Amino acid sequence: WNNPVNVHVQLAVSMRAHGHGGLLLIVPSDSDKWRESIIDPISYAVSPSFNGLSRLMTQNINDRNLTLWKEELSKEIDCVAGLTAVDGATIINDRHELLAFGAKITRPHGGETVKEIMATEPIIDSEAQLMAPGQDGGTRHFAAAQFIYDQRDAFALVASQDGRFTIFSWSPCDSIVHAHRVDTLLL
Repeated sequence: WNNPVNVHVQLAVSMRAHGHGGLLLIVPSDSDKWRESIIDPISYAVSPSFNGLSRLMTQNINDRNLTLWKEELSKEIDCVAGLTAVDGATIINDRHELLAFGAKITRPHGGETVKEIMATEPIIDSEAQLMAPGQDGGTRHFAAAQFIYDQRDAFALVASQDGRFTIFSWSPCDSIVHAHRVDTLLL
């Protein structure tokens, strides 16, 4: 969390800061299975994928160019986070390549609707709560929970307009979508 190059944390902070809410899906780069959960055609597919963030993350950095590199990284993060304000989901892969924005989430053909999620908060003595996905938030939260239920090797970052921030991932130990409410960590 304290690493200045933790891109996902920086994306979360930027998504929260723009105040419009947003949904960012992070999918594996070695599979296109995630496309089963996206309505085709994607409104704003990026082809070839935009790799500005990826390029920066693989660059060799030294003390001489660190300040300039951090500035460029901050601009790229704000650009990707800004796209999450567009209606629909922004999609990047685990190599930080921008694949699409404005994407609509759906269930794969024959897939089930997610019925229950487990929500936790990083607060001492806080206990996990089981709930229907609609209880945790609005449409973005439900869409993120459904996507993770169907695409268990992905994760989703959801910023609400009210400042709440939730990370959705699959919990293999509990066989359930796990909603990590982390807004207190982003202050």
